[in-house]
Amino acid sequence: MTIRLPHGVYEPRAEPAVFAGGAALASRTVFSAAHVVADPYADASPDSPAAVDWDATLAFRRHLWSHGLGVAEAMDTAQRGMGLDWGGAAELIRRSAAEAKAVGGRIACGVGTDQLGPGGGSLTQVRTAYEEQLALVEDTGAQAILMASRALASAARTPDDYLSLYTHLLRQAREPVILHWLGPMFDPGLGGYWGSADLDAATSVLLDVIAGHPDKVDGVKISLLDARREIDLRRRLPQGVRCYTGDDFNYPELIAGDERGFSHALLGIFDPLGPSAAQAVRILDTGDVAGFRKLLDPTVELSRHLFEAPTRFYKTGVVLLAWLAGHQSHFTMVGGLQSARSLPHLCRAYELADGLGLFPDPGLAETRMKSLLTMYGVAQ
Repeated sequence: MTIRLPHGVYEPRAEPAVFAGGAALASRTVFSAAHVVADPYADASPDSPAAVDWDATLAFRRHLWSHGLGVAEAMDTAQRGMGLDWGGAAELIRRSAAEAKAVGGRIACGVGTDQLGPGGGSLTQVRTAYEEQLALVEDTGAQAILMASRALASAARTPDDYLSLYTHLLRQAREPVILHWLGPMFDPGLGGYWGSADLDAATSVLLDVIAGHPDKVDGVKISLLDARREIDLRRRLPQGVRCYTGDDFNYPELIAGDERGFSHALLGIFDPLGPSAAQAVRILDTGDVAGFRKLLDPTVELSRHLFEAPTRFYKTGVVLLAWLAGHQSHFTMVGGLQSARSLPHLCRAYELADGLGLFPDPGLAETRMKSLLTMYGVAQ
């Protein structure tokens, strides 16, 4: 069988790779930032509140937990701030936390300020918004991830504004939280976070926040797509504070680590790569770094493709692959974001994922990809 793509004919693989489920991972703490499945039958516009297919959304989280991964919920992969408003995120957090409790899955949930809306607010309003969301997440029993806030980036005038607000939140937190540094390539509204466009100065402010309450910080998720900067940061963290890589370009080397340490993971690319990523870490659990790299290194080309600029639209490729893999019945996204990537981009994502054996049923993926191509006018 072959499939006609815009740039030529492609022959899909006949058999998938096999990735068995298993127990929780041992040598690294690994979260997959999971996408949401839209309700394709909802009469919704891009400006409407998100219409979510809750059954399919929770089923995908069970899929990730079955492979021993943790779920990072209501993060940017779930279209937080790009179609999923606070009302939808709050419902997602409640439902996913309850599901995690039922199946024994690990979960951490994003705490932000998106109830303030696009206009943002004062520093006092930002603090109140964070407090509301932190209380909701902790009341569900989930771990909290203090997300980088567009509203804070807009309202803060000095690094001390960040230091004061985060210190206040850490004092309030019941259990250790994960701090979150998302670069402007993921969200243009987060430029100059921690009070400076100079990344060395920003890093110093973040380290000051942690130094004030290291017992309240489980770790830091850093998504700057700069491996050397992440390595420098993790070497400067206090003992017991984890570095969670959010670098979707360089994750194999960062998770493998070096003679002075390693990164844990909280990654959007581990949504489509969940089973293979979990298997790779199980290999790493045995001390086989070469085996880990042999399995995970080939996935980087797909990840770099999905996360290419404009990076914030990586979610479109993630949902495409979930549809092709059979995790949902359609390629529809909250806010109509399925239109955010070009057909050539989607076709290349299909080829790369198929080459890695990521589709449990390659025939189903081929049929669905052909239907998409036909809609775009590419005759099969």
